[in-house]
Amino acid sequence: MSRRTLKLGAILLGVGGPGQHNTWLNPEIAPDSSVDVRWYIARAKEAEAAKFDLVFIVDSQFITPDSPNHYLSRLEPLTLLSAIAVHTDHIGLVGTLTTSYNEPFNLARRLYSLDHISGGRAGWNVVTSGDAGTAGNYSRDEHFDYPTRYGRALESVRVAQGLWDSYEADAFPRDKTTGVFFDRSKQHALNHKGEHFSVVGPLNLERSPQGQPVIFQAGDSEEGRDLGASIGDAIFTHAATLEQAQAFRTELRQRAAQKGRNPEEVLIMPGLFPILADTDEEARAKEAEILGAKSFDKALAELGRPFGWHDFSQHDLDAPFPDVAAEGERSFRTQADAITKLAREQNLTLRQVVEHQLAAHRSPFVGSPLTVANEIERWFNGGGFDGISISVNAPSEFARFTEQVLPILRERGVVRSEYESTTLRGNLGLPIPENRHTAARTELPSQDAPSQDAPSQDAPSDDAPSAVPALVP
Repeated sequence: MSRRTLKLGAILLGVGGPGQHNTWLNPEIAPDSSVDVRWYIARAKEAEAAKFDLVFIVDSQFITPDSPNHYLSRLEPLTLLSAIAVHTDHIGLVGTLTTSYNEPFNLARRLYSLDHISGGRAGWNVVTSGDAGTAGNYSRDEHFDYPTRYGRALESVRVAQGLWDSYEADAFPRDKTTGVFFDRSKQHALNHKGEHFSVVGPLNLERSPQGQPVIFQAGDSEEGRDLGASIGDAIFTHAATLEQAQAFRTELRQRAAQKGRNPEEVLIMPGLFPILADTDEEARAKEAEILGAKSFDKALAELGRPFGWHDFSQHDLDAPFPDVAAEGERSFRTQADAITKLAREQNLTLRQVVEHQLAAHRSPFVGSPLTVANEIERWFNGGGFDGISISVNAPSEFARFTEQVLPILRERGVVRSEYESTTLRGNLGLPIPENRHTAARTELPSQDAPSQDAPSQDAPSDDAPSAVPALVP
């Protein structure tokens, strides 16, 4: 077995995401970088040169005037990633797409198109749309409740995985000598009827080099963790301490094992924001400068997002934190509940909650390149994560990480020196899911092979890591 190595992701955030109020003022960052495809291509090439496993494009489909700068005007993920694909050769291309406001057939087709365009480098960050206001952009009066959102998500992913099995790998001989273009016996309709979706299939796109796009997921609620354990190949998260990171990784892998999955095939990749300088003292001063430059007024406005964009400016800043927990019930409920619980337990005013939120973005990875490399290695070897996701804005800051921190980790064998595959699955060390129809052919006598229109009854169960036949839990 090859040695376990740290996986690397780059989150491309243009003019700045949540809490990055003044990032766009950096002279290195073009004011329109969030909509400039050349900016993304340049950053992806830099990440590929540093042997990163993937670039990641975040997304949401509802904004207010108080949304983070990057959210106000940005490119649609799969359109953008398709452009990046033709300018890169190895790096994975992961985009966020919601299961709440997309049909699984369309999701499966668009993602598989990216997988083919890139030669097997596509990844899908599965989200359920936390912004309740998204409903208004899709002809709905009210956002889905939590059980419906996560029920749709699980079924949507299972349907997409079933559609990605529409063709076996050798379904298209394209033999000009014999005149055989297509083997009809190796095309399979899905004929799915579930609680949320009814999809006939088959998908009109052949099997890709990595079999299926890699599934990413991020969600800290009970429903989110269960979804991640059910379908996630890699999990995005956040952790303030190594102990928190260890606990999250252990729990997610235990949940995956309970569902019949191999826990070693569930990668945990939290977001990191390293702050680097020549010395630890300079880095801490740099961190203080970054935190001090944040805007209280913008943070107050952003506080409304997990509460369905509740307007906190209408409340007395020095009064106890208002009782608005119900506003987050169909939004980012887990985050809203955590903020409310903190305020109640510590008897905080609204002003103190905002100040806490401003300080809460402190990074555990602050210091000289050696200090940051040591801390990353400590978390990695300590079971805190399997990979890291670095936010990318200013090119020089990203270069400081790739040119000063990564060489230390490579010398120690924590990070590999070269790509090991041309596919995202290959570089992440994840197996190619076996096409269930091909698997059924090898398991059954030839005279009992399943018809092209019906899933095999002997196909793997729903809880198996590469299983698809049963599409609802």
